[in-house]
Amino acid sequence: MAFIDSTVVNVALPALQSSFQASVVDVQWVVESYGLLLGALILVGGSLGDLFGRRLVFVAGVAIFSVASLGCGVASSIHQLIIARSVQGVGAALLVPGSLAIISTSFDEKSRGQAIGTWSGFTAITTAVGPLLGGWLVVHASWRWVFFINLPLAAAVIAIALWHIPESRGPAGGHVDWLGAFIVTVGLGGLVYGFIESVNLGWGNPVVVASLIVGGCGLVLFLFVEAKVSFPMAPLTLFASRSFSGANLLTLFLYAAIGIFFFLFPLNLIQVQGYSATAAGAAVLPLILLIFFLSRWSGGLVAGYGPRLPLIVGPLVAGLGFVLFAVPSVGGSYWKAFFPAVIVLGFGLAITVAPLTTVVMNAVGQDRVGAASGINNAVARVAGVLAIAVLGIVMVNAFSSRLNYTLAHFLLPAGVLEAVRADEIKLAGLPVPAGLSPATTTAIKDSIAEAFVFGFRMVMWICAGLSLASSAVAWVMIPKGGVDRSRF
Repeated sequence: MAFIDSTVVNVALPALQSSFQASVVDVQWVVESYGLLLGALILVGGSLGDLFGRRLVFVAGVAIFSVASLGCGVASSIHQLIIARSVQGVGAALLVPGSLAIISTSFDEKSRGQAIGTWSGFTAITTAVGPLLGGWLVVHASWRWVFFINLPLAAAVIAIALWHIPESRGPAGGHVDWLGAFIVTVGLGGLVYGFIESVNLGWGNPVVVASLIVGGCGLVLFLFVEAKVSFPMAPLTLFASRSFSGANLLTLFLYAAIGIFFFLFPLNLIQVQGYSATAAGAAVLPLILLIFFLSRWSGGLVAGYGPRLPLIVGPLVAGLGFVLFAVPSVGGSYWKAFFPAVIVLGFGLAITVAPLTTVVMNAVGQDRVGAASGINNAVARVAGVLAIAVLGIVMVNAFSSRLNYTLAHFLLPAGVLEAVRADEIKLAGLPVPAGLSPATTTAIKDSIAEAFVFGFRMVMWICAGLSLASSAVAWVMIPKGGVDRSRF
């Protein structure tokens, strides 16, 4: 449920934008509200399971997720949808860490690795199937069924959990870091709100300025709180390990690039290139299948060369993939325009994922692997949230600048220009004013598509730069053996 939902919604974004006549800021919030709460609370979800019972918290997470999915499906406005997506994020923060914790406690050490491998395989399959299924539902039913499909899944999951999963808890004496959870949520929320709404309100708006100040101060305060509390949700002592810090910095850069890519690429395919939602979902399938089928081979690279070399090479290959995505214009076949880029990016990520997980797990002692994995997972999700907020600004500004430059060469009435500029925040979903000649309408549509491609190319080059930064982090911070002497 959670992994399908994290990918399927991106394919439905153009349909959502059209249904609600929404701006790109609105559809950003549809993605960000879910990712923000999930990223901020996923560590708390694990702590709640240890304290109150892993099965109980897992089932509660599934129930919250399913009720929120119903709310998403029946939403009558974009704002109702955003609120329901926020609640979905809370439910996912309970069920995602709970699922792995249940597996870890239900199998002995000998069979646990195989069980976790099976879990990983299913998450990869659902991540791959999600966009394809979502696209099919958007085309043949409605975008609302992207959310309704969670209801029968939730009923089955709850029944199986109550019938087959034994209850388990963590060691006595643990606590939930509520203060840390509240502060990090406010901090991230402030930054994300300030960045996203700056497109609407402007950088000088008092609400935007105050939001950014509150967000920045909140994240700084979070570090002080985590250093002082007895049971921190993010133990800062783990970052004394150079390899652990490097792995998380690498994750921040690379997953920021991945996050904005998966936000913008479906919009490009559907609104600019003319793909159906189903075809757009299928377009990224080779990437995910490459990661799935090459994960075992990638794990073998760690055994043969250590994790450092794959973590240097993998992001470089991924960066080349992003560069290839910056090449196509409007039109052209998928196999020539996008397929090579999909394959190169997928190969780069396949080289990177397993060694990255190995470094995170080996950088700490066995008693801290849960916290280490949770922190790395949270960093990956927060990276995507921040990237969509920050690079969304780059996309909107590049699109607006290019479109205004192109339209300046047309002899358009002042009223038409004003109408177009008023809706620039909708990007490629921008409607062409009525009453124009067919030739003028076509010219404006072509200009909108070209402006989107211009902005998309700029963002892809930034993604390539982030990948290069990831590789540099691995070069500088990951020891040749993958583990440093400051290990905890």
